[in-house]
Amino acid sequence: MFEGFVAGLLLITISELGDKTFFIAVIMATRQRRSLVFIGAVAALAAMTVISVLMGQLATFFPPQYIRYAEIGLFLSFGFNLLFQGWRMADAPCDAVCEEAVAAIAQAEIQMVTQPTNLAIILQTFGLTFLAEWGDRTQIATIGLAASKDAIGVTLGAILGHAICAAIAVVGGKLIAGRISEKVLTLTGGALFLVFALLAIANLGSEPGIA
Repeated sequence: MFEGFVAGLLLITISELGDKTFFIAVIMATRQRRSLVFIGAVAALAAMTVISVLMGQLATFFPPQYIRYAEIGLFLSFGFNLLFQGWRMADAPCDAVCEEAVAAIAQAEIQMVTQPTNLAIILQTFGLTFLAEWGDRTQIATIGLAASKDAIGVTLGAILGHAICAAIAVVGGKLIAGRISEKVLTLTGGALFLVFALLAIANLGSEPGIA
């Protein structure tokens, strides 16, 4: 359980900083009450985590060797892809991702009333965050972790990681958003995925029936 918790915590905390969901929380927190934005963002990310873990648990019905090799292939693919992307990036703030978040919020605000209620703010943040996270690489990676590690540990670690990132976004995100280097975050994320891949490869020999 502890291994799954640490893996989920590290994966989410490093990968989500500077992500689209991070900037959605940053921008929403400048326009609405921070506590409401935090509740909506964490609720959406926790729901997405639970869905991802359940999807990962469905994969356990397949032979263990297929799951382990798929996990390794997934992490290697993400790792090398992120390193390649990061290597080609200029060392600049996450302007492109931030612009995507601004566009998503602007589109949602068109449908909002002039003075939204607290519940409306929470639901808006929930919807924006949930849609932004769906299909994201962290969701897919969470599915992979849940298929091979303790589901409860991965769930708790990932939710805590999301909560940490959401708290950073709503409390001090505006101050650090312009200082976050997309290049550094992408390279760090790529390296983390490769570490997970190497750990999975190292565990192959210790698992019975897998070679």
